[in-house]
Formats: sequence, C-alpha cells, structure tokens
Amino acid sequence: MVEKVEMELEGRTLSIETGRVAKQAHGAVWMRYGDTVVIVAAVADHRKFEGDFFPLMVDYREKFYAGGRIPGNFFKREGAPSTTEKLNARLIDHQIRPLFPKAFSYDTQVLVAVLSYDQDNDPAVLAMTGASAAICISDIPFEGPIGAVRVGRVGGEYVVSPTCDQLEESDINMVVSGSRESIISVEGECHDVPEADILEALKVAHEAIVKIIDLQGELVARCGKPKREVVEPELDEALAGAVRELAEGRVVDANRLPVKEDRDSALSQLVVEVQERLAESFPESEGAIADEISRIEKADMRRMILEEGRRIDGRALDEVRPITVELGVLPRAHGSAIFTRGQTQALCVATLGSKMDTRMVDDLEGKSFKSFMVDYNFPSYSVGETRRIGAPGRREIGHGALAEKGLEPVIPSEEYFPYTIRAVSEILESNSSSSMATVCGGSLALMDAGVPIKTPVAGAGVGLVVEGDRWVVLTDILGAEDHLGDMDLKITGTAGGMTAIQMDIKIKGISFDIMQEAFAQAREALNHILGIMNEAISEPRKELSQYAPRILSLRIDPSKIGAVIGPGGKTIRSIEETGATVAVEDDGLVTVSSMDAESGETAMRMIRSLVEDPEVGKVYEGEVKRVMDFGAFIEILPGKEGLCHISELDYHRVRRVEDVLEEGDRTQVKVIGIDEQGKIRLSRKATFEAPEGYVPPSGDQRPRGGRGMRRPGRR
Repeated sequence: MVEKVEMELEGRTLSIETGRVAKQAHGAVWMRYGDTVVIVAAVADHRKFEGDFFPLMVDYREKFYAGGRIPGNFFKREGAPSTTEKLNARLIDHQIRPLFPKAFSYDTQVLVAVLSYDQDNDPAVLAMTGASAAICISDIPFEGPIGAVRVGRVGGEYVVSPTCDQLEESDINMVVSGSRESIISVEGECHDVPEADILEALKVAHEAIVKIIDLQGELVARCGKPKREVVEPELDEALAGAVRELAEGRVVDANRLPVKEDRDSALSQLVVEVQERLAESFPESEGAIADEISRIEKADMRRMILEEGRRIDGRALDEVRPITVELGVLPRAHGSAIFTRGQTQALCVATLGSKMDTRMVDDLEGKSFKSFMVDYNFPSYSVGETRRIGAPGRREIGHGALAEKGLEPVIPSEEYFPYTIRAVSEILESNSSSSMATVCGGSLALMDAGVPIKTPVAGAGVGLVVEGDRWVVLTDILGAEDHLGDMDLKITGTAGGMTAIQMDIKIKGISFDIMQEAFAQAREALNHILGIMNEAISEPRKELSQYAPRILSLRIDPSKIGAVIGPGGKTIRSIEETGATVAVEDDGLVTVSSMDAESGETAMRMIRSLVEDPEVGKVYEGEVKRVMDFGAFIEILPGKEGLCHISELDYHRVRRVEDVLEEGDRTQVKVIGIDEQGKIRLSRKATFEAPEGYVPPSGDQRPRGGRGMRRPGRR
C-alpha cells in the first residue's frame, strides 16, 4: 500500500513516500523536495554478526542523469564513489550510528541514490532525513526518528534549507541533524562568525528539525513495521567478578599513566595475564575477559573525570597539551611546518602551482575546478600499528575536507593571488585531533610559503563525558577520551570567529547548555593556540620561495581571447616559447606562470601588446608597414596601425617620407588622436624635444600640396 506524507518547508514541498518502489527492502522511502528526488533503502541481515563492532554500511551515490548529464569519464557510466559521495555517506553514517541499540549486531546497510537534482535543493540533506525515515518504517531497531536540515545566514537573517544562490551570499553553511530533544551532529563552514551566532543558527535549525520529525512520525504511525527484538547479552557475574578482582586495581593504575604507549602496553599486558589466569576456570572466554577489562577502563576513566576532575594524562579539564612549532623544515618545499600538540604531530606542506594545476570536480552540478585543496594522509605508523596500505579512505577524505573548510575562508582570491594552492598534511604521530593539527600546521605552512592569508587559523577538539545529570566538557581530548567519551566536537577559527565545525556524538543527543559550554572552552583553546602560532610566525612571509613558480594574471576583454590564442593556437605557442605557460579562461582571465620572473614578464608583455587598445598620449614603438607620399602607416600594436602624417615626422620640413622612414623600420611614435571610426593619428616628432628656436606653424600645420589638400582654384 502506498503511503505519502508531505509538508511545506521554506516555501517548498517536502514529501516522503513509501510502498510504491523497492518493496522488498526492509524499509524504503522516495524523498522529494522541490524537484530533487532521492531513494533511500535500509536492509539488515537476519544472521548475527560475530565481531566487536556494529557492521553498518552507508552508501551514497549520485546518478548523473539526475542532473541531466552523462558521466565525463572514458566509460560514460558512474564508477567508484567520488569524494563528494564519500563525504555525504560519512555524514549520514555519523548521524544514524549512535541510535542503533548497542546489542544489535546484524549486518546493516543504508543505500542512497540521487535520482533527480534541481540545482537548488541539496540531495545529501534530503538523504539524511530519508535514512531516518527508511529505518523507522522498517523492522530494524532504531531510536529515531531524527531530522536534518542545512542552515545559512543571508543579510543577517537565518535561512533554513537555503538555495544554491542563497549559499553564495551566506556567511554560514552548516548541516545539522537532531532528535526532538537535542542536536546529534553538525558539520559545516562559516566566515569568521562568533560562537554565539553559530549557537543561534543551531537553535533555528532544530526548530525545523522537530517539524520534520513530526512528519516522519505520521508516516511511521501509518505503515511502520514492528521492530525486531533485541536481546541484551547476559552478563556472567562470576566471570565479571573474577576479572574485577584481578584487574580493577591495575586498570586504575594504568589509567594514571600519562604516556599513551605506557598506558596501552600496561592494559594489553593485563588482558593477556588475566586471560591466562582465568583460562582454566572460564575456558574459551578470552573475548569476554577483554570486554570486561575495557568496561572497567571506561568506567574508571569517566569516574576520574566526573568525580575527581582528573584526566588520564594529568591535565586540567580545560588545559591544552604542550605545543611546539617548526617552520621551513623541508628545503625544497614552497612552505612547510611541523605542528606538534602532545602526542599528535602533523607535517604540513604548502605547494603553489599554476592554473593548469587546479583539481577537476565532476558531479551533478557539472565540471568545476578547485584552486585550493587540502589532502590528509594517516599512515599506520602514526599510531604504532600495521594495516593494509591502499587509497585514502572515508576517514582521511573527511579529515582533509574538514581542514579545507577551516582554512578556505582566509585564502586570498584568485584575482589577488593567482596561484593554485595545495596543502598536504602527513600525520606523523596521532593521539586524537589530528585534523585540527592539520588546520594549525596548514595555516603555518601557508604563511611560510608566503601565501597572503587574511589571518591565521587554528583548530581544537573538545570532548564530553555525561552520566545522568552530570556532565563535563574536556578541552583538547586524547584518543582514549574520544573513544571512551560521548562527544567529539572539532572547531576551527581565527581570532575573530569560527570558520568550520564538526560534531559527532555517541549518545542520543546533547543540550544547548552543553554546546554553549563546549563552544566557550573551544574558544579559549583557539586563542591559546593562536598565541603560540603567532610567536612562531605572525604574518605571511613577504617573498615566495625561490622554488615557487612566478604567476602573473591579466583580465582581458573576452572578445580578444582569439587574439591571444591565434589561429590553431599559433600565437599562444609563440608566447610559450619564452618558457612561460599561459592559461586563458572563458571569462578573459589570462594567467602566466614561469619558474623565473624574466620569462613571465616577457610573456605578459607580449600578451598585453596583443590585447591592449591604443591610448591617446601614450608612446609606442612601432614598425613601419607602408610608406605613402603623405606619410607612413605604422603598426604600434599587433593588428593596430596608425598614420603618421609627413608633417608629424620631424620638426623640420620633410620633402619625402623615405628621407626619414622606410618599410620595416622601427620607431617611437605618440598617439595624438583617435577619431570616431577608430582611425589612429600618430606623431613621431612628439616623442623628442623641439629644436631651439622652433616656432610651431599657425593654423593648418600640414604643408601645402600634400595629398588630400586642394589648391586654390582647382576643382
């Protein structure tokens, strides 16, 4: 049976339909907002998964036909997920994962396909709500529904579900998901926006989220399936007691070791010893013993924080780990820095390139090119582990994207700084907040490279521990505090405001009071980190690296692009013989890049001469093209000739033009006039001083008898 519910959201209709398509899925919805359509299907295996994690897979795919396009690759069909698709899948995963019961351990998949895109309404946000709706009407246990919206601010007014045009003018661009009571996840960027304004934007978003939740509730009431029973695993009290007796005291001691390696080693050794001690009494219980020790570790760490106000590395709750900064560590890189915060260390490198180095993005909106990009690499040695080496995964792509959002607002415009900029972060050591170290190190590397960023940017991670009504916010969390805590909030910003935010939680939601406190502690951390960064380098270097290319740009009339390129590219190839590389955009932006300043300047002079319009009063060096009885036609710019009348050749009377100029000669001339038809009048004599005693002739300065003059009485 087909069921459909709908509502008005910001003047557009949001509808959720089920029962018409994908009826064999455990839950499937057809989501439409405006003319954007996505289908979301949820399925869960009936065989229990034997493992120590919840096997949830979210897959988000954009069909190119949704935007009326054929894929631009060789095979002309959709291939592996793009960066955008991976990021959107990760976004959906973060909002729904905390809401599955801990004891539900069945292989679960949420599959999203974008079927229609109207260029205004975001399919990713629509899919986030669709994921909740599909699971809620299925038999899969889920503590929903939840809703998601994008929020912006245009002209000081908050806007829910802004269109693409509105986002161009917005200083906030955040995707927010939440339950009826609280916020669940946040991800987005902003342009130096105060924390109080971000909090207000979240409140505006939550009001719309509640309405979307009500809409889903109506659909669930009509066609929701009974949920599968979730059987909580029975705790073996005898085993738990034996483990506590052997391990509890040593776990407490291990949790007070400030060095991560010492703590991990002590706990790993403890697990092995307890397993050996209890092997005879509790055979084949190695996994249960390890799980019980993990529960003891988690409970003790959280108790330390909530009751003693202590952290496992001995810091205060709002204290940032020790920070060191090193600049210019790579001699041939254009800019480099090592940013170390505690046991998290990022080597960040900035590279400057030309227009030819931009990164192409091919998605539903069409092909576009990025001139600023951040890439993040997380090798296994950074955490003392081994693993399969392959292409960057969702985590690496997500961390790079977050750092890029944090830095992008301070990057100079292409008009002002016509370089392609790539920042790369190599994580050399990690104990949480490596993406925030990437922001700090990336900002330092850009300044070391001489990129004129508007102001430095820093990033900080904030955590949370909640037990009942008690809660504590932790500044600059460790990996263990992230793993055993309840929230991972990452904030990047300048001294003036925030530039990016990402929040994931492991509980059902958090209140606005907690978020306000978290923002306040994050701001204190940002100011502290920015102070240390400014001590190392307070502003971008004045000069670029000697190994960086030199890039010049010029905006020309698009109608003159053909003159620069020439027939079959002949002209542009001749310009590039200088050793420079020339790129011409459809909007008339011409970019010249070279490894030395001289070849770039030479190429730019050639381009200017091709597109420049003659100016009255300006002196040019031209070539004599034709000699006539009455003067010489001289080419002062490519394809632009003017007449230098015989009377303008010199201050003395010239009887024959050939006495002064011949075809092929080069001479300086001054433009003395341009008529309405574009004819150019030139003067050679105006380029040098008149002889002493020279008296300009009165009236018509041209001698009698010249061509075009009529003699008295002659018809």
